[in-house]
Amino acid sequence: MKKFLVAIDQGTTSTRVILFDIYGDLKFISQQEFKQYFPKNGWVEHNPNEIWQTTLKSLKKVIKKAKELNGKIISIGITNQRETTVLWNKKNGKPVYNAIVWQDRRTQRYCQYLKKNNYENDIRKKTGLFIDPYFSATKIKWVLDNVKKSKLLLKSNNLLFGTIDTFLIWKLTKGKKHLTEATNASRTMLFNININKWDKNILKKLRIPYKILPEVKNSADNFGTTNRKVIGTEIPISAVLGDQQAAAVGQACFDKGSIKSTYGTGAFVIMNTGSKKILSKNKLLTTICYRINGKNTYALEGSIFIAGAGVQWLRDKLRLINNAYETEKIAKSKKNNEGLYLVPAFSGMGAPYWKPDARGIITGLTRNSDWKSFVRAVVESVAYQSYDLFESMKKDGLNPKIVKVDGGMVANNWFSQFLSDIINLKVVRPKVHETTALGVALLAAYQIGEFKSLKEIQKKWKKDRVFSPKLNKSTRNNLLQGWKQAIRKTLA
Repeated sequence: MKKFLVAIDQGTTSTRVILFDIYGDLKFISQQEFKQYFPKNGWVEHNPNEIWQTTLKSLKKVIKKAKELNGKIISIGITNQRETTVLWNKKNGKPVYNAIVWQDRRTQRYCQYLKKNNYENDIRKKTGLFIDPYFSATKIKWVLDNVKKSKLLLKSNNLLFGTIDTFLIWKLTKGKKHLTEATNASRTMLFNININKWDKNILKKLRIPYKILPEVKNSADNFGTTNRKVIGTEIPISAVLGDQQAAAVGQACFDKGSIKSTYGTGAFVIMNTGSKKILSKNKLLTTICYRINGKNTYALEGSIFIAGAGVQWLRDKLRLINNAYETEKIAKSKKNNEGLYLVPAFSGMGAPYWKPDARGIITGLTRNSDWKSFVRAVVESVAYQSYDLFESMKKDGLNPKIVKVDGGMVANNWFSQFLSDIINLKVVRPKVHETTALGVALLAAYQIGEFKSLKEIQKKWKKDRVFSPKLNKSTRNNLLQGWKQAIRKTLA
């Protein structure tokens, strides 16, 4: 009987459950999009029950497919959109409020209050993060302060908090396990990454009760077993990683200095810094890359909030395209960008600016600008934002030579080449584009003894194509000047 691995990849716009064989080859995908809710300007929510239903439905399809392929699923790994916050009733699993998504900016004023009261230095030293609405802490605080049901459940000791991984583990084990792992915990702004514990001082400052928090495990660990009544079979859950860290594992970034950049809904650059934490002087985040056997491997991260989400905006809001694949042909059809720039600060700006109140801007419009110019400007903006992150890394004394890329956008050859031209680095695309799912699936296999070391996982990585910079220096500089000008206007 063939052995299979399953990755539950719970993302910002869809849930995908992916079946891999033990060699890391993709066998089957079941994917379902779910609804995005925007109740107020800057607010972004998901329905946790819908997230659960899409997960359950997709997982059952994959289990059925594994049987058809005459195989047995030996382990499940979970990777998830990070920072997104759910609070629910311990007795019946009902959420007290919608999931507040990582992109949500509703706690901006409270974050400003914390900064004014000089909390940032202490929080940064302990968690590696800046005070920002992006992280889970102030989202939890908002629910506790504004949702009556949460107060009642807290009194009766029946309230639980979790990021999406925790919520899914709780559901899959039928309420038996209330767990998270180090990379997800490190994105809450409540977890002390120096001592690997929830920080009691930060919890006290924010008035968040310790008792609602999950237990924090290693990235490869025993997270319980799926409940037969829930999915029809018992399968061990053996690895959990935040989506960006899972992509770093899937891209085999196990060596110090190795770097990956994922272009999904947002875009995220992660550099492995080994056992050493680097506190960036240029507004990058210090975070946990993965934790194995109680030992942290750290990373520096730059977070861009809008990448593929900009393409989604072109499709769903402006209706300029029918699908993401069209962007390559459209961008190619323009000789140049005609001086048009779009800064997609739709939900504030992430690294290296950290401006939650910034909003999108278009500069350089002329009578010659058409809808195709808009499409190209959105795609280009992702490369320019990446340039800003790599510049921050250089200022921190880190000089990447090669960047491994993944995510939906890198299937676009025009974008991958333009990215290489703008960041002036070799861009390497892997054979398996589903690196996030692959990373957590292979880590689950490692946990149950199918791989003896991370080096064995590293051997599974295969490259598809290398893009090298081709743009001449003056053209590149002119393009970057236009972008810098657009950023100055946005920040003003």
